[in-house]
Amino acid sequence: MRKEDTHHDELPRDILHCIGNTSLLPLRNIVPENGSRILLKLENENPTGSMKDRMALAMIEAAEADGRLTAGGSVVEYTGGSTGVSLSLVCAVKGYPLHIVTSDAFAQEKLDHMKILGANLQIVHSESGGMTEKLTRDMIEAARIITEKTGGFWTDQLNNKDQIAAYHKMAEEIWRQTNGEIDGFVQMVGTAASVRGIGEGLRRHNKNIKIVAVEPSGSAVLSGGKPGAHKIDGVGAGFVVPLWRENIADQIEQVSTEEGTAMAIRLAREEGLFAGTSTGGNVISALRLAEQLGPDATIVTVMCDTGMKYLKTYGTEVNRGGGFAMLSEN
Repeated sequence: MRKEDTHHDELPRDILHCIGNTSLLPLRNIVPENGSRILLKLENENPTGSMKDRMALAMIEAAEADGRLTAGGSVVEYTGGSTGVSLSLVCAVKGYPLHIVTSDAFAQEKLDHMKILGANLQIVHSESGGMTEKLTRDMIEAARIITEKTGGFWTDQLNNKDQIAAYHKMAEEIWRQTNGEIDGFVQMVGTAASVRGIGEGLRRHNKNIKIVAVEPSGSAVLSGGKPGAHKIDGVGAGFVVPLWRENIADQIEQVSTEEGTAMAIRLAREEGLFAGTSTGGNVISALRLAEQLGPDATIVTVMCDTGMKYLKTYGTEVNRGGGFAMLSEN
């Protein structure tokens, strides 16, 4: 039973039943000049403030169902932060010890959140200070070694197809909330499960919905570019991720860390929506798609997580004027 399955007079059994069924909100001030409509799926409403709660629960429940994870077992994962926080929540509720491999490249708030929820962390140093292909592969190798030593269940998010079902459900939410009036969907690519699953789910209803994938311009490998460093947490692994398929997206947009940060600050200042940099990238790309689709279009994109996960990062950016310098250019 999930939140959407309960009656109004019933209480959820635990915090995991509060995952999903998030709001869909139209942007009021950050809108395309041509008058098309952009709707933002508020995934910050999930318990840890991130859409990753959906996939973490799906991966764990699938492993429980088929016996890969049993009582007394432990869980292992490599993560840029949000997946780790979500797994920490799920494992805390279900009673599984969790071993997380992460990096100092990612927001300290996320690392602290995982520790508070009881996860054991192994920190891999980032030589560039940002996300790179080498860092991703180093984290994967560290997770493999921990799995061998502990005999734990490795969720292995870059290869785990169980999470796609969670995003099929999210697509059904979006279809229901828009009454089927949706022309485009835009999403940043991390594991590729969300853009793939939501795209598949929406196209089951209407094959003409335009799906746009977004990646960091500094590591635009899906667009055929070379891998590089960037500072958009949780996306842009630096190589073509295993769950990616060429037919997922009708087009691929590129957004820089600076552009994403500036738009995230605009969302806070102009819409009261405090989100992460990946959300800023989503909105920038949704605005671009709106110009293509015209004034009658409705485009849905995702508020991937809450900006509370990036307070120190944004505080530094605002104090040095970086984000606002970008705003003045736009």
